[in-house]
Amino acid sequence: MKSFLFACAAAWSLFAFTGTGLAAEPQASKKVMTLDDCIRMALKAAPELGEAQSDIELAASKLDEAGSYRFPRLEVTALAGPAPTADRSDISPEVQTDRGFGFNKLTWFTSTDATIIQPLYTFGKISENMKAATHGIEVDRSRKQQRANEIVQKVNEYYNGLLYAREMKELVLEVQETLDGARKTARKLLDQESDTVDEMDLYKLDAFSGMAAKYLEEAKKGEALALAALRARMGMPVDAPLEAGTERLVIVDVDIPPLESYIESARRRRPEFHQIDEGLKARTALVEAAKANYYPDIFLGGLFSWSYADDRDRIKNPYIDDRFNHLNAGVALGARWKLDFGITGAKVAGERAQYNRLLSTRDYADANVPLQVKKYYLELIEAKNSAAAMRKAYVNAKKWAVTAVANFDFGLGPAKDIFEALQAYSTMRADFFKSIYNYRIAAANLDYATNEPLHSPAQ
Repeated sequence: MKSFLFACAAAWSLFAFTGTGLAAEPQASKKVMTLDDCIRMALKAAPELGEAQSDIELAASKLDEAGSYRFPRLEVTALAGPAPTADRSDISPEVQTDRGFGFNKLTWFTSTDATIIQPLYTFGKISENMKAATHGIEVDRSRKQQRANEIVQKVNEYYNGLLYAREMKELVLEVQETLDGARKTARKLLDQESDTVDEMDLYKLDAFSGMAAKYLEEAKKGEALALAALRARMGMPVDAPLEAGTERLVIVDVDIPPLESYIESARRRRPEFHQIDEGLKARTALVEAAKANYYPDIFLGGLFSWSYADDRDRIKNPYIDDRFNHLNAGVALGARWKLDFGITGAKVAGERAQYNRLLSTRDYADANVPLQVKKYYLELIEAKNSAAAMRKAYVNAKKWAVTAVANFDFGLGPAKDIFEALQAYSTMRADFFKSIYNYRIAAANLDYATNEPLHSPAQ
């Protein structure tokens, strides 16, 4: 009977989620939701996906920024202030070198200077940064898909845990009902002074009934905690009327593909692999962009400069440039080259180090993702075979318990036969449901490991 009590305890201990509050169930009609309904609501309400979407938008803004360097850049400077007066006679017919300056001979000037630069060729500075930003967007999209898969995995755990808690609660209720019936029979036989029962049997039945009632309450607690966890995952208030689907905890009898097909699916569809591939492409582009700093930027430049001041004659001579009164414009082909004596080399080395780091991450994923898939696959096979074996076991234990109770009712068997039969039945049936729970969790884990495309976040 001790094993039976441990089996009952497993119903609630599996769902002791820390930090999840409990509240009384409201009297309003409850919304019945299937597993798919819960997953859709969880994906819609998940703050992690909102953060991931913001990361995608941030990466898109970096692409826009990198692409904007292809376009002309215009810089305008406007000035206004005092300037000394000047007459044409000061330089004609000869330049006067002793003309003094006085505050009483000031006037006002205004000027506008504009330069426009159109990049022509940058040896990859622009194009490689655009490639890096484009692949960065794909990295963040894959990261969002990975987070969505983790949410689906967690909802599966909560939902199937809820079904497991309910099955264990029903098992405790069934055993409790059998114990209550046996106690009535024992009291009846004791009143008839039967030799097959004594007062100690009644005490044992009362003791086991009390323990069953205790574990029934704990199973109810586990069910409430599982519901609370589902509400929290779906972004619902803790007291929101919600009822998960009414289906039983069963195994869907489907053919399980070979392990190699799961591993191939994981390599092909797993978002982590896509992240690494896109990340390597982005890092390659960043290395090339850093190396481009060794070379100059070729550009086409334009200049416009205008200035005017009162009481200051304009001198039309290409050898004389008057910054306070002039009009100039021009266009030129130019090259700009920064020589930093080691800084560029350090940046290139840093980008290569990041690239090599991703190569190590890919090697780790290549070795460990198949191992993870194999672990989930073996758990699935084990749970399926265990459930089949335990089904036969608990069915025979049920027949044993029914026979023991019937013999006891007719006064043909001792009460200890009931205890032994119920202990075996409750333990085997609890193990049966645990195997089904393990099977469904392993199946959900395989969906996660192979990026099953049934539940994809909205882009």
